[in-house]
Amino acid sequence: MQATHLCLRVGHLLPYSMSDSNTTDFTNPSTFILLGIPGLETFHVWISIPFCTMYTIAILGNLTILFIVKTEQSLHGPMYYFLCMLAISDLVLSTSTIPKMLSNFWFNSREIDFSVCLTQMYFIHCFSVMESGIFVALALDRYVAICDPLRHSTTLTNSVVAKIGLAVVLRAGILTLPYPFLVRQWPYCRTNIIPHSYCDHIAVVKLACADTQINSYYGLFVLFSVVGLDVPFITMSYIQILRAIFSLPTKDAQLKTFATCSSHLCCILSSYSPVFFSALVHRFGHKVPLPVLVLTANVYLLVPPLLHPIIYGMRTKQIRDRLLRFFTRKGT
Repeated sequence: MQATHLCLRVGHLLPYSMSDSNTTDFTNPSTFILLGIPGLETFHVWISIPFCTMYTIAILGNLTILFIVKTEQSLHGPMYYFLCMLAISDLVLSTSTIPKMLSNFWFNSREIDFSVCLTQMYFIHCFSVMESGIFVALALDRYVAICDPLRHSTTLTNSVVAKIGLAVVLRAGILTLPYPFLVRQWPYCRTNIIPHSYCDHIAVVKLACADTQINSYYGLFVLFSVVGLDVPFITMSYIQILRAIFSLPTKDAQLKTFATCSSHLCCILSSYSPVFFSALVHRFGHKVPLPVLVLTANVYLLVPPLLHPIIYGMRTKQIRDRLLRFFTRKGT
């Protein structure tokens, strides 16, 4: 009885014709159908224009960061290694979802294999957690560089940076590994239509004909354990950084030192804000229209990968100077 109630409840989220056209019972669907942005199907082509533009800029921007750091010997340091990790994470996060989304918008290619859907879901959560860990690593780097500059090179050696990077990757990979297994274990009934533009964990779980509270609890556990550990650490680091900055003797020295970490603060805000909003609204915003929920989730995937290379390119002097030299040489 509970399973039937859940399936009927999900049916109300879908357009009437679609929810009624898939009434065959099945427990192991081979494919799911992604609706894109439910209720805005007629505008998919127009929505795809800013989405494609943002994705293209994000790809070019992050590849540029990787190219500059690789070719400029002076940038082979802890902060720039972590920036490369962030760029790779952004590339994987956006590429695992946006191309399929655009093919849906342009060619009405809505089917996605069940295993591919689970893989996409894992990549989304894994690299989101990884980005949070990278921000912790960047905060640590700035803390040592500003609060204890004389020991920066001896504290954050290449081996230490490699260990931090490995820890960030392992934490993300292990912590999000249960997601696809939890989703795969449930039976699915009546419909395989996902009212979303990609395989979001909660959107897929809502199609299951079972009590899936464990998925919701585990999702919240990952959200609050990751953010609950990372955000306080980042906050404490920047409190110490600001104290060190304000203790400098001149305003000019304070501004120059603050400029070295302002880009990190901007990127942290651009990443955590949509994560919090999307996750909490998706779980508790029952009265929020479905198109708004899906658009919010898309912002979470599109905006940070777009803004990160722009912010670091504009705010980090070494990257900006190297980029200007590259284009100047090209021009001559």
